[in-house]
Amino acid sequence: MKLYGYWRSSAAYRVRIGLNLKELAVDEEFIALPNGIQRGADYLAVNPQGLVPTLIDGDVRLSQSLAILEYLDEVYPRPGLLPADPVGRARVRQLAQVVACDIHPIDNLKVLNFLTGTLGVSEAGRLTWYRHWVNQGLAALEGLVADDPATGRFCHGDQPSLADLCLVPQLYNARRFDIDLSQYPTLWKIDAACQALEAFAKAAPDVQPDAP
Repeated sequence: MKLYGYWRSSAAYRVRIGLNLKELAVDEEFIALPNGIQRGADYLAVNPQGLVPTLIDGDVRLSQSLAILEYLDEVYPRPGLLPADPVGRARVRQLAQVVACDIHPIDNLKVLNFLTGTLGVSEAGRLTWYRHWVNQGLAALEGLVADDPATGRFCHGDQPSLADLCLVPQLYNARRFDIDLSQYPTLWKIDAACQALEAFAKAAPDVQPDAP
């Protein structure tokens, strides 16, 4: 199994956590996104989107972190990243998609670079953009987990799920941009529970081999 990633990629971070939870060994190839390697012919032959992560498992080649994680969960089902019941699975996917579909896409590196490099938005404007959309998304996520009896130590119950794998990288990025997370106490507690687990700690960006 081989994973193409980048130390600060939120999407690759999600997949690293999932691999660690399932104790799956993986070879890694690091794609330095700021250097533009992802737009080169060699990597585009691996992933035509020019994004990370990409996972290769034998003859299987997948991109998009949620698709990769659901694949891993079906092929390597223990421990499960999705609950056994349909309602629980739907809830976990809902929480994961708030991050992966609503928050992350409009705040990732290529969008922020387009704002400043192409549209001429100032650095202050860029930061305002980022904080606005992240806070809006986290406020919604806090509302979904705060008073729901399905919430436990983690986003859903008392074991990590796909939702936690999306939440933790997003909060890591929020801290980078000095977002006050104390306004999201439930998310804060869930993040702390996750960070106490080795699988999450080993996946953290700052301890990756390609981190500066």
